[in-house]
Amino acid sequence: MKNNLSNSFRVVLIFACSILFSCATTRQAQLKSGDAEAYNNRGCAYCQIGQYDQAISDFTKAIQINPRLAQAYNNRGAAYLYETQYDQAISDFSKAIEIDPRLTHAYNNRGWAYIKKWQYDRAISDFDKTIEIDPKFAEAYFYRGFVYFLEEDYEKSLVDVITAQQLGYQIPLHFLDDLRKAAGGLNA
Repeated sequence: MKNNLSNSFRVVLIFACSILFSCATTRQAQLKSGDAEAYNNRGCAYCQIGQYDQAISDFTKAIQINPRLAQAYNNRGAAYLYETQYDQAISDFSKAIEIDPRLTHAYNNRGWAYIKKWQYDRAISDFDKTIEIDPKFAEAYFYRGFVYFLEEDYEKSLVDVITAQQLGYQIPLHFLDDLRKAAGGLNA
């Protein structure tokens, strides 16, 4: 079971990586001094090629230019998350939420950071908030279902996974298999 759980966690992490960044563009931006959006966008491009230190540097520049740019805090938090700097990630996601309390990606990303820190109650709370703000945010249902799976609450996990599927989220097949096995008689 532990090996299956580990495999499920890896598969979920791969899918999580694809949505952590909600950047507007992936191409290199021509930077003008004082252009916070350009630094934020270039930081996203660095993240997409795995250059997280350069990304963090650009997100930091964007924040210095515009300390109210919630998306830059969210994106820097995601880069910190990739670098396994969970406390810094949580701090940045929290700052993004303070600036823009309706920034669903920041709640969702912070929830993922809490999963990495084994703080499941906090993760569920953030996924709940994501869903409260945007009831069609499929990834939040899946991640909350994943936490319920980790807590061995398979019925709640199944409900969230089905909802995520209905909203168009592609559930990793390994996870579905693990949920079916763990749930025993539940239909996943």
